[in-house]
Amino acid sequence: MRILKYIFIPLLVVITAACSSLVLKPGDFSWPIESALKIDNKGFIEEQRYAFTIKVKPIFFEEFADSNNFAGKEIRIIRDRLGYVYITGKSFKNVYVFMSVEGGMKLEEKILVAEKGLASPAFNQKSPNIELLDTPNKYLLNHKGLVR
Repeated sequence: MRILKYIFIPLLVVITAACSSLVLKPGDFSWPIESALKIDNKGFIEEQRYAFTIKVKPIFFEEFADSNNFAGKEIRIIRDRLGYVYITGKSFKNVYVFMSVEGGMKLEEKILVAEKGLASPAFNQKSPNIELLDTPNKYLLNHKGLVR
């Protein structure tokens, strides 16, 4: 019985240590300023400064029920310190909050900000939040929604 105790406990410790994940904290994933990116004919935006490319065509279907009217339009995008990506554009009613997943991005939150659509949106870092300006309106956002 004692031999089992001396073998089992160290073995359990080794197995537990091998299963734990390495976590590097704290981390800051924010982009200091927003990017205003033109959408190409295939529905992609690319931010070379951050080595970032993503297809945004599905957002236009979600926002306007039309995924064919995107080419040449501009998307406003910024990333907060937690790694959430905020996307909106002119005439959008919503801000879309995404989180990176393997091979893409997953919608985490859709935040209604302007019933009639945004006229001239611009993002700013207001750490730990994101500020959306659409003169004369200002909205403070986080990955859960509007901050009151």
